[in-house]
Amino acid sequence: MILGNMIFKNIHPRTCRAWLSLVSPRQEPCFYSTVPPQPVPPLTQTLQGYLRALEPLLPPEELNHTRRMVQEFGRPGGLGQQLQEGLERRARLTKNWVSDLWVQWAYLESRQPLAVHSNPAISLPRRDYNDWRSQLLFASKLIAAVLDFRAKVNNGQLPVEYMRGKPLCMELYPLLFSSSRIPGPKHDYVAHYSNSRRSPTHITVVRNYQFFQLEVYNSDGSRMTESQIHSQLHRIRSQSWKTDKEPMGILTSEHRHTWGEAYNRLLKDKLNQESVQMIETGLFSLCLDSPVMRISDEKYASRKAAQILHGGGTYSNSGNRWFDKTLQFVVGEDGSWGLLYEQATAEGPPIASLLHHIEEYCEMPDPKRAPLVPLPMPKKLYFHIDRDIKRDIEQAKQNLDILINDLDVHVFNFKRFGKELPKKHNLSPNSFIQVALQLSYFRVHSEVCPACDIASQRMFRGGRTEYIRSPTNQALKFILAFDDRTVAREAKLELLREAVDAYSELTAQALRGHGIDRHLLGLKLQAIEEGLSIPKIFMDTAYGLATHWKLRTGQVPTNTDSVMCFGPLVPDGYAVCYNPQADHVHFAVTAFNCCEETNAETMARTLKETLCDLQELLQPTV
Repeated sequence: MILGNMIFKNIHPRTCRAWLSLVSPRQEPCFYSTVPPQPVPPLTQTLQGYLRALEPLLPPEELNHTRRMVQEFGRPGGLGQQLQEGLERRARLTKNWVSDLWVQWAYLESRQPLAVHSNPAISLPRRDYNDWRSQLLFASKLIAAVLDFRAKVNNGQLPVEYMRGKPLCMELYPLLFSSSRIPGPKHDYVAHYSNSRRSPTHITVVRNYQFFQLEVYNSDGSRMTESQIHSQLHRIRSQSWKTDKEPMGILTSEHRHTWGEAYNRLLKDKLNQESVQMIETGLFSLCLDSPVMRISDEKYASRKAAQILHGGGTYSNSGNRWFDKTLQFVVGEDGSWGLLYEQATAEGPPIASLLHHIEEYCEMPDPKRAPLVPLPMPKKLYFHIDRDIKRDIEQAKQNLDILINDLDVHVFNFKRFGKELPKKHNLSPNSFIQVALQLSYFRVHSEVCPACDIASQRMFRGGRTEYIRSPTNQALKFILAFDDRTVAREAKLELLREAVDAYSELTAQALRGHGIDRHLLGLKLQAIEEGLSIPKIFMDTAYGLATHWKLRTGQVPTNTDSVMCFGPLVPDGYAVCYNPQADHVHFAVTAFNCCEETNAETMARTLKETLCDLQELLQPTV
């Protein structure tokens, strides 16, 4: 099966039908006709940008070797020009020349587990309750809020979003609901069921590892009221006392090839097939978690974020997750709550809009009285577990616990200042934090490293994301000068400004569709598509170094005190998420314990010290 230039083989028949509904043209005018197509950046510009990005990372002799290779690739009439013409042809024939390639390469072909490695979690401020009754009350409010948001999407009432005065493509919004990733032997697929002839009307609720199909619309098509949903959640609770049920959801945390094989075994049984289908087609999942172990406030914030991210382990809430599902809302008995999302379909800004709507909705009283109609009992989803599936679950439990124990999560709220401080000095807050991260990394490791930040490409039709890469030459100059006592404060200030401005310029380039990383990837994949051998510049050690992202970063685009969290992209790297508010910044730092060189707590402590030092540079106290 072909979608754009993506080929899908051996798809389950119901997945095929779902994909066909995805390419239905009736949504196009509403969701992306007002935005321009994504440009293919000029080849020379990208190659020059690539060499500039390598300068702070490579010694001169290696850089000269790579420069010769890049010049050969980019010469007139050379291989680079041939591949560039292929991408430009692709841009004329498809909705977006790179998004399908990116999603396929970065997500669907990745064989790493979705838990920790891929799915981002957003942990929100704790609700003011600590018992199961309030948990169910809030969960019913949350469900009603998400259904209200979905109604706005379906009715075309969601206002078009703008960034820097430009309208954004809104096509991801209808795809958030009733969608799921499907594991495959060599690559995964995404199934979208929201446009099928009978759009699903249920969600999946998980408690104590037990899955339930909960209808959330009445027979006349109206949405259930909060009180109706609340009474149904009570019924689910009474049917899901802790038992010896196998945690089926753990299977979805496995290495993708392993889960793909287990998935095929699971679906041989008709009962299992029906239960899995209900989970995959559901509008979204709600995980009713048991409490997170309470320690000190700061450690609690870290544990709460980890709980949303992976469930806390097989003896905690990990069995309440189905990691393939696009949207999973987590509501804990202790007031913790958040969202876990799958990135092949969802990404940060649309998720932030959804969360903003939920938080606003939760402040309003329940607008509707419950109709006096009997409600059908929520349907418990059963599984037939043979010896092979039992073995798969035991193996998955073991592997997930190893992964969870390997991940160090450190969440903190930096209270000395927020985004207003850099703004007051005419510095971009995001660029300022990025320079601070590079300085912190240098202070811990005595070197700079390839780092990626995410820039949205939704100002283009079907656009997804681009990397903003660092460090720049300007950042390296500032970093080398900052801890040198012989350099005057005024000189350091000027170098800081140059480093921040350089990063802001890279950001502006990416937002114009002129970033370098997606273009380089496109050229590489175009060579493969044309049956050519991979060009030498992509086999060069410099390209391997430049794309070994030791610092994976992400900013939460929200006005609430939420924390985003995900694992590093490489074993010897970090992931740092941040949410700058006016007078404070929330950070989440993760690293793998198996790497002796990295330590999340050390990185977090150094980051705090670095931010204080930068404040002192901008506003000296003496």
